[in-house]
Amino acid sequence: MSTANPIPARMRGLNRAEICDANFTEFVKDWSGRTDVAPAGDEPILDGSRLDAHGFREIFESQLVSRHLDLMARVLRVQNKVFYTIGSSGHEGNAMVARATRHTDPAFLHYRSGAFMAERFRKLPAGEARLDPIMDSALSFAASKDDPASGGRHKVWGSKPLWVLPQTSTIASHLPKALGTAVAIEAGKRLGHSLPIPDDSIAICSFGDASSNHATAQTAFNAAAWTAYQRLPAPVLFVCEDNGIGISVKTPNGWIAQNFSRRPNLDYFFADGLDLANGYGDVERAVEHCRRTRRPTFLHLRTTRIMGHAGTDFEIEWRSLQELCEVEATDPLLRSAAIALESGLMSKDEVLALYEDTRKRCFAAAEEADRRPKLDRLEDVVAPLAPYTPAAVEAEAGRSDYGARREEVFGSESKLPENQPPRHLAIQINNALHDTFAKYPEAVLFGEDVAQKGGVYTVTKGLQKAFGPRRVFNTLLDETMILGMAQGFANVGMLPIPEIQYLAYFHNACDQIRGEAASLQFFSNDQYRNPMVVRMAGLGYQRGFGGHFHNDNSITALRDIPGLVVGCPSRGDDAATMLRTLTALAKVDGRVSIFLEPIALYMTKDLHEPGDGLWLTRYPAPGEAMPLGEGRVYLPDDGSSGDDLVVFTYGNGVPMSLRAVRQIEQKHGWKARVVDLRWLVPLNTDYIVEQARTAKRILVVDEGRRSAGVGEGVITAIAEGGHGSRPFHRVVGADTYTPLAGAAFLVIPGEEEIVAAADRLAAS
Repeated sequence: MSTANPIPARMRGLNRAEICDANFTEFVKDWSGRTDVAPAGDEPILDGSRLDAHGFREIFESQLVSRHLDLMARVLRVQNKVFYTIGSSGHEGNAMVARATRHTDPAFLHYRSGAFMAERFRKLPAGEARLDPIMDSALSFAASKDDPASGGRHKVWGSKPLWVLPQTSTIASHLPKALGTAVAIEAGKRLGHSLPIPDDSIAICSFGDASSNHATAQTAFNAAAWTAYQRLPAPVLFVCEDNGIGISVKTPNGWIAQNFSRRPNLDYFFADGLDLANGYGDVERAVEHCRRTRRPTFLHLRTTRIMGHAGTDFEIEWRSLQELCEVEATDPLLRSAAIALESGLMSKDEVLALYEDTRKRCFAAAEEADRRPKLDRLEDVVAPLAPYTPAAVEAEAGRSDYGARREEVFGSESKLPENQPPRHLAIQINNALHDTFAKYPEAVLFGEDVAQKGGVYTVTKGLQKAFGPRRVFNTLLDETMILGMAQGFANVGMLPIPEIQYLAYFHNACDQIRGEAASLQFFSNDQYRNPMVVRMAGLGYQRGFGGHFHNDNSITALRDIPGLVVGCPSRGDDAATMLRTLTALAKVDGRVSIFLEPIALYMTKDLHEPGDGLWLTRYPAPGEAMPLGEGRVYLPDDGSSGDDLVVFTYGNGVPMSLRAVRQIEQKHGWKARVVDLRWLVPLNTDYIVEQARTAKRILVVDEGRRSAGVGEGVITAIAEGGHGSRPFHRVVGADTYTPLAGAAFLVIPGEEEIVAAADRLAAS
């Protein structure tokens, strides 16, 4: 058996990046093909090509920028001067997509989009400040505080002036919001909303062949086809950059074409991303089709992956040498160099000079970026996460300059909700939504069953009739797409109020809030925002219609999402004033919030006795709003401070605790007060500590589960606030799913458990 080393001597000891680098130089030096007379700038680069010589030259330069950023990252990563090595090598053909589109077409990009970004930098109109794609990228690679995309928080492709919205690395999670943005462009035009981009803009969304199989991607493709099937415009260009592999798992040959070329209502185009001369015309046709027809368009772009998935991926350990050589032979830069030489546009020396000059520029930028400041203070890191300007929010929440529109919506001054008798929670939320739509012409509400039916619990009844089907509409049954749509409307300056029918259904789509909506301000350094108020029915205690899908008390899934605001009203007037603050937070600070509505309290009228009507409330007139973090305190009937026992609770726990406190006062002679937290995320720890300060005993009534529930946060706040020595007890739900029928009330707190907990405190 031969023991000869199959690796050529000149390549031994080199890594893949060095080999690919050497391949280009040697290819150009060894090239011996025929050379044509150089074409003029506006002539085709090769006969039959839709790409002219000037365009080819610029795209080629963008390709070289992308390649040398990759090579630079591999070299400097080992020196801790670069912190990201997922490269774009082999995908440089995506520069054609940037060339064929506009800088005002919102772009949601795959992480192998270096060439797209370099080319899009050329798109800014004359007169606007010039941007440097190399320096901007180097700052991002170096995690510099000066990085214009994320401020050093993550390596993302993004640019505010170029309408590239920064994406994190969650696989395929950007597809729903890209489609949502396309739908919102068209919806905004129909509503007469002033778009921040031209009316004929399209949304661009790139991803890999492996990502196309992800459930979130399939959600977007299905929703796009569902939209087109109904002849509703959705101008999204899905760009599948097919390199045939996902990290180390190969995509079956022909799978993307087989899977997408014959899908109804998803218009398929193929382009060779490895050959600029042949591929550009097909890219152009796909873009033109999407822009003209306003239909969802699938561009299957052939690419390859030169070098491993990232710097830590040593392909030689799992790919044969022959396969690696075959991949390197398909390097699109080799074909671009050949086009430059064959066309006569450039000589060998000119190609090599451009290649080396680009290398020098990338390394010089990287060295400069390494000298720039890094994030070194926690307050700087989190600054864009949850912006809050209390005075401006308070002013916006209390704004009441839309009185004439209110009277038009409700019918007359006498029919205004504040002039009606006290009502229950569901009606007051409905009134507050009508108010919100009168105040904000840019508000839209959508979800499953929210339009003609008015929601499962009639909370949105009459909204579509009052404001029309363009502002209140049903969606397909897909929570991921509902939240993706919300981000799309937010991207074009509207105020989305999506409904997730039940809290349990949110878990299907959690990443659209956790990984996308709530993270955009953070990863764009507050350049982009996703203002929205997500209405969500949930919590336990719903009788006659149970099970864990309809009585879900898992608030934990919401509590640990950075930057999110969660409000939970227990009565109608609180719901109205809370909703005003949440919409103001969206309008002023771009915040993402959840309006968590306790289902079991929707129709509740009585508190202590049947017919007492004590849980009905009057509607608060415009101008009244609830400050973020402010709770409500229920004092004893005699007006005393209720320091003998302080009960912290929220939602269904509020009326339940008030009933239990009556028994406790009679049984133990204590004066007790009940504190409705109202705001669950973020918890107002200062408020909690202040309420605990004078308490002799503390009960925390938390209808969530024992583990990681709101109650844990309350107890932690009290302990860290210096009042942990107070006798306390937690009354919480069990760590289990909610069963049907009466068994449900065995796993969530009840009045008896609250009274029993007080008995234990009395005995301690």
